[in-house]
Amino acid sequence: MATIQELGEFGLIKHLTESIELKNESSLKGVGDDCAVLAYPQDREVLVTTDLLLEGVHFDLTYVPLKHLGYKSAMVNLSDVYAMGGMPRQITVSLGLSKRFTLEDMEQFYDGLRLACDAHGVDIVGGDTTSSMTGLTISITCIGDVEKGKAIYRNGAKPTDIICVSGNLGAAYMGLQLLEREKIVYYQQLKENKGNATLEMAEPDFAGREYLLQRQLRPEARRDVILRLRELGIQPTSMMDISDGLSSELLHICTDSHTGCRVYEEHIPLDYETAAQAEEFNMNVTTCALNGGEDYELLFTVPMSDKDKIEKIEDVTMIGFVTNEDEGKVLVTRDGNEFQLKAQGWNPLSEEKDKE
Repeated sequence: MATIQELGEFGLIKHLTESIELKNESSLKGVGDDCAVLAYPQDREVLVTTDLLLEGVHFDLTYVPLKHLGYKSAMVNLSDVYAMGGMPRQITVSLGLSKRFTLEDMEQFYDGLRLACDAHGVDIVGGDTTSSMTGLTISITCIGDVEKGKAIYRNGAKPTDIICVSGNLGAAYMGLQLLEREKIVYYQQLKENKGNATLEMAEPDFAGREYLLQRQLRPEARRDVILRLRELGIQPTSMMDISDGLSSELLHICTDSHTGCRVYEEHIPLDYETAAQAEEFNMNVTTCALNGGEDYELLFTVPMSDKDKIEKIEDVTMIGFVTNEDEGKVLVTRDGNEFQLKAQGWNPLSEEKDKE
């Protein structure tokens, strides 16, 4: 097999993309020219989102397989488009590669990327590659569309609206804690073996926690929820995806909508594995659900008149309601106490992160 250096930039791009077949009518021309060519009908509005993922900040290749990384890199972008009520149609993929990456590594990454795109009917239409001095850098731009006037923003929530979330929360964070624990064990063993990784090493213990690992390594954007909302004729008043934690996203919606909220701890959806793992780690499971992040579930608000329709959607839970701004942003605990919500989720620009 040829090396990346032998193929060069254009040879690598051709190798990774030459078998891609375009699926969307709006994709007129994909990889191969200086630009992709897209055409959207006049009754559609175009949605564009970009995510930058840096090795050592957003992912750790000690325990993240490249195929899973490719899949997740696509999903985090598709989720943003779904969070606006739209459908993703195209992505562009730019990679910064250090010399340690092989052609086989990039094939694995693209296998995961294409698996995600094929599952959601998305075309890979362009991108770029360059050398990197600091490991792997991934930048993906996703383009989607939504019916004119139907985009869902963060600023439309109204008092008495019902607050809803899809799926369950906190599992991805628990999966990350598991992986980090096993990473520490691995490096302790490596140290005991004086750096010789060929000596016998204990296998990671993930028995009964496969769901948590899946939620961290292979999240799924909630296309199904958007399609069901459309089918039932529900137009959410606000929506976000949960990437930085439920608390952070709720506060974004309340701030932009100039409202407050009341969320009930007993209604926050949790998976059994999440609760069990939190107990094992001596962590508060509600705190994990509120602040963990990377769930990529949908948080949205709907008018009270849509309550009966929402109850028909499988895997969506009503967790509270929107209030007037002067009533604050409140979490009501199981025992009836009230606490002000705080944004304690992921912040990539925090001073604490810079010091790590």
